[in-house]
Amino acid sequence: MLPLSQSIIGVVATCVLSAGAVRSGALTLFAGLVATAFGSFIVVVGGFPYLALLVLFVVASVLATRFRFEEKMRKHVQEGTHGERGVANVLAHILVPSGLVVVGWAVPRVLPPATTAFLYASALAFGASDTFASEFGVLAGRARSVLTGKTVPPGTNGGISALGEAWSFVGAFTTALVGGGLFLLFRQPIPPLGTFLLGITLAGFLGCQVDSVLGETLENRGYLTKGGTNLVAMSLTVLVAWILLIALG
Repeated sequence: MLPLSQSIIGVVATCVLSAGAVRSGALTLFAGLVATAFGSFIVVVGGFPYLALLVLFVVASVLATRFRFEEKMRKHVQEGTHGERGVANVLAHILVPSGLVVVGWAVPRVLPPATTAFLYASALAFGASDTFASEFGVLAGRARSVLTGKTVPPGTNGGISALGEAWSFVGAFTTALVGGGLFLLFRQPIPPLGTFLLGITLAGFLGCQVDSVLGETLENRGYLTKGGTNLVAMSLTVLVAWILLIALG
């Protein structure tokens, strides 16, 4: 946990960043308030590298969402009305990382600092992988069902494309790379760098595939909302990451 003076700086920075996201139209007002609350908690308990990686994930997501946005609107595959993300989306992507920070702080014997950092980055790697796959994949000319291989319209739950899969990998790997740099910069313990990069990239990419399967099987049948699908897939991503961490030793 940060000392008081640094905690104040972290909370103020979180408030400013959230206000900027609301003002720019990236988040709704309520989503911005939720992001402020959770972001403040994460930086106070986890530290600055945790907040920095979260902020960079949000920035990358906004840029991906607004890429060729008019074209997405014409195809009716845009996020929100004008690219904004609501409270359900924010909660779906911040509950699991926040929970990891809580457990890592409260029960370090269960989640040592290096493991917490690894799992936290894996959760955000899924978020980036899924967002990149969705926001760039909908621009592909065609998509196929992840389960049947049949052609489906781009943007369909469970639909994947070569373009989307490529960007899915980019999102996961970039998060691993940036996360590794941030944690090392702030002297946060992490597993061996090779394990960190490989494990997080694999976990994030595989989690995105799980999200597609959940979207086609459960979300399309009304058993899960979009946010619920993201939340379940991120939770499974963390589980996969933990298994990979053990396997990679």
